[in-house]
Amino acid sequence: MKVLVINCGSSSLKYQLIEMDTETVLAKGICERIGLDGPFLKHEPTGKEKIQLDIAMKTHVEAVQGVMDALLDANHGVIASVGEIQAVGHRVVHGGEFFSGSVIITDDVKKALEECTPLAPLHNPPNLIGINACEKLMPSVPQVAVFDTAFHQTMPEKAYHYAIPHEMYDKHKIRKYGFHGTSHKFVSEAAIGLLGKKAEDTKIVTCHLGNGASICAVAGGKSVDTSMGLTPLEGLIMGTRSGDIDPAIFPFLAEKENMSIKQIENMLNKESGVLGLSGLSSDFRDIEEGTQSAEHGKRCNIALDAFYYRVAKYVGQYITAMNGVDAIVFTAGLGENSADCRKRVCEYLGYLGIEVDDAKNAIRGEVKEISTDSSKVKVYIIPTNEELVIARDTKEICG
Repeated sequence: MKVLVINCGSSSLKYQLIEMDTETVLAKGICERIGLDGPFLKHEPTGKEKIQLDIAMKTHVEAVQGVMDALLDANHGVIASVGEIQAVGHRVVHGGEFFSGSVIITDDVKKALEECTPLAPLHNPPNLIGINACEKLMPSVPQVAVFDTAFHQTMPEKAYHYAIPHEMYDKHKIRKYGFHGTSHKFVSEAAIGLLGKKAEDTKIVTCHLGNGASICAVAGGKSVDTSMGLTPLEGLIMGTRSGDIDPAIFPFLAEKENMSIKQIENMLNKESGVLGLSGLSSDFRDIEEGTQSAEHGKRCNIALDAFYYRVAKYVGQYITAMNGVDAIVFTAGLGENSADCRKRVCEYLGYLGIEVDDAKNAIRGEVKEISTDSSKVKVYIIPTNEELVIARDTKEICG
């Protein structure tokens, strides 16, 4: 069974075609600058040369058509006909309280996604655009929605309620939802396999650390708490997002800087995080290099110190929430590739008997245990694969 995975943004569209019998990626790529000047498609067929195509993509329908043309091309394609694609799995950011799992997309499902738009105004609209584009070009192929928020629908009320008047929850569903659910699900399931225990007997903290970052407490194979909230702004310091702040900063800035709510929201989402702290970049690689700079060194060190400190605090919180921990997992761009990040975070947790082996830790992007033999808690690197989670859910529903 071949499944096409679609991750649609406002001006981009990422895709993978996966043969599910062997879970082999046949091709992957990205359409960029959809609806803008200079659109292009990068296509990577497995076992063939990578190509970049400059094609007209005023709409996402044209982008999906470009993807189909690339997959079918005589030279760099990987299928002979559209009929080989038996299902399409869509990444959808916000499913609100409507969805606790992946679902076949119907008109009622799309209506529910529209109702969730106020909760994810930057993400759900392009997700819906991608769904509609695929339906138009592949009307007989089943479409499946896989939600970033679904994995966290197992959180108990004590974890997801905010201490605001309850009618705000009743009227507007203001609560913690959490994100990166497909990633936390994938790596926690992999960690359970490495531990060799039954899922119900495990307690795992998963650390998805990249430009966007979140922590999740996974007890018995289920999410019981996570750091992102109503939106992805809550929680950790990130590339450009502030993470947790005192809510009184909003009115303070409105008065002192004469800023509107939109301006403050934009600052907290796009101008803060390690970018704001370092004054250099939102890319952790640039900041790590910047620590050696005479001009930026002090602020870059502050940014990294603050980030590692916040990660360690959340890990500690979630160990407390679960009353113990069997494993800590690092994943995503920074978590998979930065030995310094993993070591610095775990140094805060030495009181729990957690120890990282420096030699084991000196790797990038591989599944590996990096804790010492004497460590009381396992520490793993597990590269995430959100596309595979989407494809697996799609196969399960449609297969």
